Amino acid sequence: MEHQTLCTYNEGMQFDIAINQHHFTIDANIENGGANVGPSPKPLLLASLAGCTAMDVVSLLKKMHVNFSDFKVETIAPLTDEHPKVYEYIQLNYHILIDETDKPKMEKAVALSIDKYCGVYAMLSKALMIKHTIIYH
Repeated sequence: MEHQTLCTYNEGMQFDIAINQHHFTIDANIENGGANVGPSPKPLLLASLAGCTAMDVVSLLKKMHVNFSDFKVETIAPLTDEHPKVYEYIQLNYHILIDETDKPKMEKAVALSIDKYCGVYAMLSKALMIKHTIIYH
């Protein structure tokens, strides 16, 4: 199996991204010569990480028959000052409303995601430090 994408130039700093049957626009912000009509590439990398681990955690919690709500994964990643500007590290914050008795299951689900299942985490963790915190509401 392989994944393929297609990045086609539109105008300015805008590109159409095709992933299977899905299309969206990426763009640079105004300060970098774009019109800010779509996300830029580096935050999309963070979104891919958040989406990958979030899907794992939800799947695992459902298999464990855990009731939860208000689940979201936040990423915070400061950029270096010098070019090429890269992330210094990534902080993953898992936010969830869950019963006190199910917190160990949440911790297990996050651990399984980051240690075993999330391929995006596995790839990015080879390049930089990724930290995580679970925030219970």
